[in-house]
Amino acid sequence: MVFMAASNEEIKPNEAKKVVPLHTSHLKLSYNLLRRPDGTLRRELAEFLDRKAVANIVPVDGVYSFDVVNRTTGLFNRVYKPAPLDNGSLHRLAAGILDFESPLSSSEIVPVIIFFHGGSFTHSSANSAIYDTFCRRLTRDVQGVVVSVNYRRSPEHRYPCAYEDGWEALQWVCSRSWLVSGKGRKVYVYLAGDSSGGNIAHNVAHQAAVSGVEVLGNVLLHPLFGGERRTESERRLDGKYFVKLEDRDWYWRAFLPEGENRDHQACNVFGPRGCDLAGIKFSKTLVVIAGLDLVQDWQWEYVEGLKRFEHDVKVLFLEKASIGFYFFPNNEHFCKLMEEMKRFLKG
Repeated sequence: MVFMAASNEEIKPNEAKKVVPLHTSHLKLSYNLLRRPDGTLRRELAEFLDRKAVANIVPVDGVYSFDVVNRTTGLFNRVYKPAPLDNGSLHRLAAGILDFESPLSSSEIVPVIIFFHGGSFTHSSANSAIYDTFCRRLTRDVQGVVVSVNYRRSPEHRYPCAYEDGWEALQWVCSRSWLVSGKGRKVYVYLAGDSSGGNIAHNVAHQAAVSGVEVLGNVLLHPLFGGERRTESERRLDGKYFVKLEDRDWYWRAFLPEGENRDHQACNVFGPRGCDLAGIKFSKTLVVIAGLDLVQDWQWEYVEGLKRFEHDVKVLFLEKASIGFYFFPNNEHFCKLMEEMKRFLKG
């Protein structure tokens, strides 16, 4: 196990929530500054502007975290776990001792949520302060384990790199004896992600279904899908609520194979070159759609696509929500999301 060292730009977990309004208010300006017309990104500047949060083995608000680094790739997963209740375990954590021998529970089922951060395949990371704060809240509210994945990002690493990293993360989680729970002694895995992370979660779920790897469910928070044609919501909401269509087009060009268009199946999942989910055991899915997200029509088409293949899908539609609403816990949308996720995980 390797713990990530703190840099000057890193903040402590109990301070992470303070950067959310600042990050959001400057989101559009910074993103426009980082993108170059030639399709490249000012990566060093992007990393400088992205506030980081350190992992903490001393619990904060009932949750502790640690990073597990792949020495070959340099990628890491950040693991969040509810703080133990007994004093002995708390003292061991305070001394820097982690337990990789015991299961999560020998009687109760503990969900393990593999989370893929958003950022249009290009921005943010598993240790970005906004995602660290969200994953911490998620862990606490659902009383499960969250494994936040740091995957390779575009434009330096195009399709299918992020999907490959997501698949490797799923295999890693399924092989950890310290993540098993319940009388069945297995890892109860769910996939989740927001924006591009929701797109990655779908693709990893698809590969899991084809490969016979059990995933119990997927939670997609306004997943990033699209296509060549323009939809009504794209025309109506273009340029409103932080996002323009030209921004979305830039990110798809940066992510998809060079020369490809938005009808590639990574973007237009059920389009003319889309995937076939017939005859496979695709995990149940909760799709969360924000009414102020310009690509919501593509999310509704994704829901209809799952229904056509007779797969279990549920929608949480939040009419007045914008993208990233879950970064702010003091609103009714966040509360509704947590309530629905808890029902989904128990169902």
